[in-house]
Amino acid sequence: MNFTHCDQEVAIDIARLAIAGWAGRDSEAVQHHIEELAAIGVAPPSQTPLFYRCSVGLLTQDEHTQVFGRQGSGEIEICLISDETSRLWLTVASDYTDRELEAWSVAHSKQLCVKPLGREIWALDEVIEHWDSLILESRIDDGVVYQHGQLSALLDVDTLISKLPGELVDESGQHLRPGTALFCGTLPVSGAIRFSERFDMTLTDPIRQRHLTHGYRLHILPVVS
Repeated sequence: MNFTHCDQEVAIDIARLAIAGWAGRDSEAVQHHIEELAAIGVAPPSQTPLFYRCSVGLLTQDEHTQVFGRQGSGEIEICLISDETSRLWLTVASDYTDRELEAWSVAHSKQLCVKPLGREIWALDEVIEHWDSLILESRIDDGVVYQHGQLSALLDVDTLISKLPGELVDESGQHLRPGTALFCGTLPVSGAIRFSERFDMTLTDPIRQRHLTHGYRLHILPVVS
């Protein structure tokens, strides 16, 4: 995939994709998210965090995408990407999920939905020293704030990588395997989890005073019975 960093193009060959679920740092916040999903029929996880493997073909940078029905919703996340030299990059992403299918199987629902992500990236080493102060915010519909919070609410990078299964890390077990994209968990929503045709994402670096943004609009495919 092609990204932009400081007006320079960066091409990264992504060979595998994993999505971290239930990756909050605060156990009460994790429980809150579990209860959010339980309210729409999703069974609680067997452990936390969990890592769901998905096809890399689900990744898209398009601003328009087609989905089946109106029973899905997005979740803003950080996506970490390891290039061929093991350098880590990050961008904003959305773990769009079919909530009706999720009530049957979380893993299947994630595998069957597109995963939008941004075109602009930052190097992890540019922000790691103030990682916790970075701010994620998603907006839906006509600019309604859907999610908002600092990365201090989620597991830090080292902790998250230390919990990954072996096929996602290098031989040392301490670094993300080259060619891997990892969605790093999401924040609680404001109000109920709900569908929106428009989903906008912003990652703010208050120290360097800059932003990563991306948004997408859903086009609904008819459900034929």
